[in-house]
Amino acid sequence: MHNRTTSWVNGALVDSADAAVSVLDHGLTTGDGVFETLKTVDGRAFAVTRHLDRLTRSARGLGLADPDHDLVREACAQVLAANPAPLGRLRITYTGGNSPLSSERGTTGPTLVVALSAIGHRPDETAVVVVPWRRNEHSAVAGLKTTSYAENVVALAAAHRAGASEALLANTAGLLCEGTGSNVFVVVDGRLLTPTLASGCLAGITRQLVIDWCGAEETDLPLGVLRDAEEVFLTSTTREVQAVTRVDDRELPGVGPVTAKAMAVFTERSGDDLDP
Repeated sequence: MHNRTTSWVNGALVDSADAAVSVLDHGLTTGDGVFETLKTVDGRAFAVTRHLDRLTRSARGLGLADPDHDLVREACAQVLAANPAPLGRLRITYTGGNSPLSSERGTTGPTLVVALSAIGHRPDETAVVVVPWRRNEHSAVAGLKTTSYAENVVALAAAHRAGASEALLANTAGLLCEGTGSNVFVVVDGRLLTPTLASGCLAGITRQLVIDWCGAEETDLPLGVLRDAEEVFLTSTTREVQAVTRVDDRELPGVGPVTAKAMAVFTERSGDDLDP
């Protein structure tokens, strides 16, 4: 992909290097916004309907007006057409718009930005670390995909310093919750398990498809399950199903049988249906 990309900002395509939102935008000043990241293959986005439905749920959770799905789809189509890439990350950002320099939201209406970056194929295996901070499952924004991502930035930086690609967090009850940008699955006694949404984790699109397609069970899991699980894997839009072969100092064997099957099923089913 050429270095210059084109993004959509509030109704118009613009050169990404020059694209701008106001310094008064509430997404910038307070993190009052929601977003979605979609995988694109050869200019086609995966699971658009599920992502737009979640964008609306997140917006409602913040008290933002429902995003116009037709408008968002049009913005995505124009950005994809303007930025050819074999594999891409399509980012939809929807904020409270221009507002006072306080927590109070303005009345000018929302900001909509759609941008795309080319990405490479992720490795099949990765390392994770458990970080000491906790997800607050009682938070007003628990389970919402908001632009208030500083907690994740700090935790992910800690993971990178430890030679890992992701950080895993417990919630305030000490239960396994999620990664900074992924959901987590474990295999215990041959059973495929993942934390419930009540843990405070994000309702990941890939998470739900793996539950539906691979028969995973949602259950409360103590953080210590990571010491004993036979297999561990992550799911996210760009990771899809990715095996974890190191948790902190614990080495796990390569891609285990349950993980390998989940990888194969996800690749086959997502290839068959672009909007499951």
